[in-house]
Amino acid sequence: MDLIKNKAPRPVADDQKRPAHEQVYQTLRAQIMYGDLVPGQPVTIQGLTDSLDVGMTPVREAIRRLISDGALMFQGNRRVSVPLLKHSDVQQMIFARISIESELSRRATTNMSAVEIDHLAQIDKQLDRTIADGDVGGYLRLNHLFHETLYSYADAPILNDLAERLWLRFGPSLRVVCGRFGTQSLPDRHKDIITALRRKDPDRVAKATAQDIEQGMELMAGALSSA
Repeated sequence: MDLIKNKAPRPVADDQKRPAHEQVYQTLRAQIMYGDLVPGQPVTIQGLTDSLDVGMTPVREAIRRLISDGALMFQGNRRVSVPLLKHSDVQQMIFARISIESELSRRATTNMSAVEIDHLAQIDKQLDRTIADGDVGGYLRLNHLFHETLYSYADAPILNDLAERLWLRFGPSLRVVCGRFGTQSLPDRHKDIITALRRKDPDRVAKATAQDIEQGMELMAGALSSA
């Protein structure tokens, strides 16, 4: 498939204040993160320009940034694609995600108030509904929101940036796994994370985060190796 079929949603008022290349970057980033662009799918610069209804310059700038993030790769002839993950790639990501995200959740534990933990629990309730409904798109967005919200309290911007780059790399493959096995087969240790947060136990929060990551990524690794 050469073009993104669905037009991007019109930016909200706040987005209008951002440069065009930043708006395009955020739109493409979300499409990659949540698997709207599938691994291996080639996309032309002209196709993106037409689909997003913007000029070539902001598209090129956004693509350059996403290639730097590892979310896209240049194929030549003005084509880019979402990288196909190998089994060895996933194993490296498991190591990196557990190392980085466990530390983020550990740091967040002592910084979160009861109200903030309640908000995280509400996100998880919404996530449970998407799992029960088999809503793959909703699951991917809320699962990312849960982790993004938790890590935002770590006060560790460098680690946060590294974590987000990893999510960009495995998001498209996670969409494929969800589509193949359904949302109900996916592991969810979020309630263990919330319980440990309420107890102000950084080690338990970090351990539950690591288990959540490992189980989900191992499922992905198994799916990729059998594909």
